[in-house]
Amino acid sequence: MEKFEQTFEDYMSEVCQKNPDPSHDILHVKRVVNIAKKLAAQEKANLKIVVPAAYLHDCVYISKTDTRRKMASKISADRAVELLTHWSYPKEFLPAIHHAILAHSFSAKIDAVSLEAKIVQDADRLDAMGATGIFRCFAFSGLAQRPLYRAQDPFCENRSPDDRDNTLDHFFTKLLHLQDKLNTPSARAEGELRLQTMTIYLNDLRRELEGLN
Repeated sequence: MEKFEQTFEDYMSEVCQKNPDPSHDILHVKRVVNIAKKLAAQEKANLKIVVPAAYLHDCVYISKTDTRRKMASKISADRAVELLTHWSYPKEFLPAIHHAILAHSFSAKIDAVSLEAKIVQDADRLDAMGATGIFRCFAFSGLAQRPLYRAQDPFCENRSPDDRDNTLDHFFTKLLHLQDKLNTPSARAEGELRLQTMTIYLNDLRRELEGLN
């Protein structure tokens, strides 16, 4: 597996170097891999499926603002199978790896069926939560040139959130709901800690913004 892992990492390093989005850089890939390995150990999942799926889950980068966004996980899953075949990875694991990559995406809304797919999905979602998730949220919004928040009703108390409009709304459209969508007990335990981090941040932000009025 070590030989394959180096191949995966080298390939993804090249992909990420061409990608302008700091929230989907090689550090994101490595974090997802490390989280997935930890969850796999705790849940007794097959690393021969989890590891390549975690490395290659975004092997074709498609921006969240791209019209193909809902198809992004399928595009990456198909490409991953092509790459793994070229690298002579054991063929018996390819269908399960394809499903794990296909199901990882929040936008695709595809149920993760296998334990390994649930773990890859959980790992990617955990990296969108907590202090790291806050980092990534604002990094992408800077790239997308979105305002930080809406001056009127920034915390969506009397309106529906729209994260295409501003950064803060992304917490209310997605990030605060990820905890309810985690699959495994191990991921839910970690997710609870990360949810608390985001909640504390938002409470502090509310206090600061309300202090300006």
